[in-house]
Amino acid sequence: MELSLDTASDWAGIALSQEGHTLAELTWHCPRRHSVELMPAVEGLLERMAVSKEQLTAVFVCTGPGGYASLRVGVSTAKGLAFALSIPLVGVGRLEVEAYAHSSHLHPGPLCPLHLAGRREVAWALYRGPASAWQELSAPRLSPIDDLPRLAPGDALFCGEDIERLAPELAQRGIEPARMAPALRRPSHLASLGWRRLAASLSDDPRSLVPLYLREPAIGPQTGG
Repeated sequence: MELSLDTASDWAGIALSQEGHTLAELTWHCPRRHSVELMPAVEGLLERMAVSKEQLTAVFVCTGPGGYASLRVGVSTAKGLAFALSIPLVGVGRLEVEAYAHSSHLHPGPLCPLHLAGRREVAWALYRGPASAWQELSAPRLSPIDDLPRLAPGDALFCGEDIERLAPELAQRGIEPARMAPALRRPSHLASLGWRRLAASLSDDPRSLVPLYLREPAIGPQTGG
C-alpha cells in the first residue's frame, strides 16, 4: 500500500493507494500550517482505513514547484518515512500532477500546466496523454508570462491550480478561454504517477531528493517559485 503526500500549495493532499489505485484521499485548505497539520492528517487517514505505517510499501511525494516552506514539509516527511520504514520513495513534479488530471481529456494537443512564480514569470511544462501513453514533451522551466503565447504550442490546453488567476492575462495575450481547463490536482493523480514510476523502477534516493524550486530561495518569506 502506498502513501502520497502533496504540500505544494495552500491546498494539501494525501492518499492511500494499492498499486496506484486510490483507496482513500483527503484534500484540505492548509495555508502556512503544513508542518502542523500534515502528520496528524496522515495518521488520521491511516487509522480510518485500519492501516498501520508498517503496511506501507512506498511513499510518493509532490516535489513542486510551489511554496518553499510547504514543499520542504512534504518532501522531508516523505524522506523520513522512507528511511524509517525502509520503503521506496518516488518524487513527482507538481506540473505533471496537474497535467495528468486532464490525461483523459478529449483535447488532442499537448497539456500545458502553469504555476505563478512571481516576478512576472510562470513555471510551465508540456505533457501529452492519454494516461496509457503518458509522456513529458518539455521539462518544467520558468518563462516571462509575456513570452508564453510564443513558446507554448498553438494547440496547447492550459491548466493548473493557478489557471483562474492567470486567465485574464492569458486572454489579453490572445489565448481563448476554450484553451483553459479548470484546476483538478488531486493526490489520487500523484498516486497514479508515483506507481507508474515505481513499477518502472524509477524510485528516488531519499538522501538526494530535493524540492523542485526552479529558482533559488531568496532571503525572507516566500510563497512560491
